[in-house]
Amino acid sequence: MANLRAGLIGLGMMGRHHARVLSSLQGVDFIGVSDPAGDTNGVAQGRPVVSSVAELIALGIDYAMVAVPTIYHLEIGKELAAAGIHAMVEKPLSHDAKSSVELTQAFASAGLVGAVGHIERYNPSLQEARRRLDQLGSLYQVVTRRQGPFPARIADVGVVKDLATHDIDLTAWITGQAYASVSARTALRTGREHEDLVAVVGTLADGTITNHLVNWLSPLKERVTILTGEKGAFVADTLTADLTFYANGTVASQWDEIAQFRGVSEGDVIRYAISKHEPLKMEHENFRDAILGKPSDIVTMQQGLATVLVAEAIIKSSQTNSTISLIN
Repeated sequence: MANLRAGLIGLGMMGRHHARVLSSLQGVDFIGVSDPAGDTNGVAQGRPVVSSVAELIALGIDYAMVAVPTIYHLEIGKELAAAGIHAMVEKPLSHDAKSSVELTQAFASAGLVGAVGHIERYNPSLQEARRRLDQLGSLYQVVTRRQGPFPARIADVGVVKDLATHDIDLTAWITGQAYASVSARTALRTGREHEDLVAVVGTLADGTITNHLVNWLSPLKERVTILTGEKGAFVADTLTADLTFYANGTVASQWDEIAQFRGVSEGDVIRYAISKHEPLKMEHENFRDAILGKPSDIVTMQQGLATVLVAEAIIKSSQTNSTISLIN
């Protein structure tokens, strides 16, 4: 069977990483790149570098990886869909709900595989947490902290649609639950057009409480997800891909004042030894398999649209100082 022929659109920071993975992806021939600015860093490694999406399509690609500013996702995605080209688009799916709906419909109508690059789904620590979720019993709360310095690559969206969409997607994916409501506060502290800090409290469809703290203002880089349930808690550090389980204790405290204060007692702490694959490579492997009709786990455009809808509800909540319901 012939290899799939892949093209890359955009050679920014993420585009360079995608090029590296595509160049060595089994079952895929990396055909060429489209970027009006050219290949100033030699990422294409001798492959054709063209200035337009039409020229890339003309090279005979089967699918494309789209790694351009979010505002261009709809225009480029529709051009690919019209040409019968499968595509994975970097998150978020598009810059607003209306364009996200249009993009989702374009690929669905054409019978094409469309996906969104929410890479955190492929982090080993989160994959293992999802696999072991029943170990917690009833789930009570999902807390995420995603903070660090401002990334120079971002210009067209704020921290909600850039970083918080990671946490929205991974929370819905791990729990298998949609968001029922959100309440949020945002801040602009660095003079940019869009928000650079957000604090979110949400409720999932089954009543699980979520909390997301996201900012571009911290010199401390942190990527942590905490899942708390009736039998203990998982702490997933996606920077190190470590997963630690903190069990509720079964040994009663003999110190009455402490026992009353703790609520639950401390139990065993286990850090799991897990295989640590590269998330970006796994993301591409799953998209390749989806195109080939093999078993796969991709972030569909419909799921990407749901994430954008939650992100917009978060922004609306902060603007209106109200809780926004996502249940029709």
